[in-house]
Amino acid sequence: MPDIRPFCMPKWGIEMTEGTLAEWMVAEGETFSKGQLLCLIETAKITNEVEAEYDAVLARVLVPAGGAEQPVGALLAVTAAPGTDAAEIDAFIAAFKPADTSVAARGGSSDAAPAPAAAAAAPVTNAPRKIETNRPISPEALKFAEDNGVDIDPIVGSGRGGRITLQDVHQAARYPANPALTGTLSVEAEDRAVFASPLARRIAAQHGISLSGVKGTGPRGRISKADVLALVPAPASAAPAAFGAPFVAVANTPTVTRFDSVRKVVAQRLTEAKQTIPHFYLRMSANVDKLMELRKTANLVLGCKASLNDYVVMASARALAQHRDVNVQVHGQEIHSFPHADISIAVASPKGLVTPVVRQADRMRIDQIASATSALIEKAKSGRLGMDDMAGGSFSISNLGMFGIEDFDAIINPPQGAILAVGTITREAVEDGEGFAFESRMRFTLSVDHRAIDGAGGAQFLATLKSLLENPETLFA
Repeated sequence: MPDIRPFCMPKWGIEMTEGTLAEWMVAEGETFSKGQLLCLIETAKITNEVEAEYDAVLARVLVPAGGAEQPVGALLAVTAAPGTDAAEIDAFIAAFKPADTSVAARGGSSDAAPAPAAAAAAPVTNAPRKIETNRPISPEALKFAEDNGVDIDPIVGSGRGGRITLQDVHQAARYPANPALTGTLSVEAEDRAVFASPLARRIAAQHGISLSGVKGTGPRGRISKADVLALVPAPASAAPAAFGAPFVAVANTPTVTRFDSVRKVVAQRLTEAKQTIPHFYLRMSANVDKLMELRKTANLVLGCKASLNDYVVMASARALAQHRDVNVQVHGQEIHSFPHADISIAVASPKGLVTPVVRQADRMRIDQIASATSALIEKAKSGRLGMDDMAGGSFSISNLGMFGIEDFDAIINPPQGAILAVGTITREAVEDGEGFAFESRMRFTLSVDHRAIDGAGGAQFLATLKSLLENPETLFA
């Protein structure tokens, strides 16, 4: 039996049930080496890079990049030794049996489920016919196109040098070209030599965008779908009617967008949290005039760019170390109390709301916290957060102050026991002797899981946090 192996949808974490193959980094028919990046797989909130665990050829791609979500264990591709006969690969796919997916699969693991029927064979569009062409095309792709009557003329090859792969023909068979777009689907010859993902090429072709000169942000400078989407012009908005002109109503047709994998998981978790966790809320404000002055001096002395939110993270971590009854996770009938504060910071990313974790923030200096949060935010915005960046966390902080929000109530991030909502800084008049003075105040709302944390415990935590923020020199003691 030749060395043929399945490449299946991996399982990262207990809660993962499905994933999306975002991009193939190796084209069908190409040889790869151990340690080489094979593909990018999007899970609930992160994009994982899957590396090869052995040397082989990506013999057959069954699930194209950018396709529908696949369950854990689904057969994504088949790898084989160089020179393996196509008939042997077909026989392997036909005989493939599902395996237990309870253990995380990676690379060439045997944890797999049967290949989806749609991926194994595309629909027949025309009667078999002989195709005469001088275009570079793989033998398997040509045979499939002939057997299924697929027109290869409008296909943009995603292989090296514009070579048409079996994946390209499968995609063309599933989604025939729209005649209305025929004029925009042509791609200049030089674009075929550009290092870009198949999905990026397809989007570029649909919008008539030349890939020549486009700077890729993917691995090794590869052009990704995000790079191309950034070049798609926004639709022009309708101009308002001239003054005095009669008002004419136009169709107010909504744009319908289905939840992506990230939004779906966020909706599911927040709904579950709000329905199953008995929230109660504690509110407080603190004078941050001293903190803002100290921040300017500390940034100059330490040579860092710590934000006010970094100081809130630092003060919260120090307060949590003193109040372990708030620094908790709730697991069923058990409360897990932690000696150190692993603080999740809410970040708005292109993938939706994510909460990367600053580990043991109570043991960090302010410059270390600033460096850690800056790195996590950058990774979140570029879609490069890994499982290690997201897992765990004993407390969360959500800051909307930069948007001018004065105060709000945040939803607890399970299994954590509390989350701190941070509002903007406002100037408020306070009584000063016989007159009044103005001071800068920041508002906070602590959302608490009443199953694990009592009101007194939450109030004591907020009192300590307030004291640290109003006397910021104690943070450096």
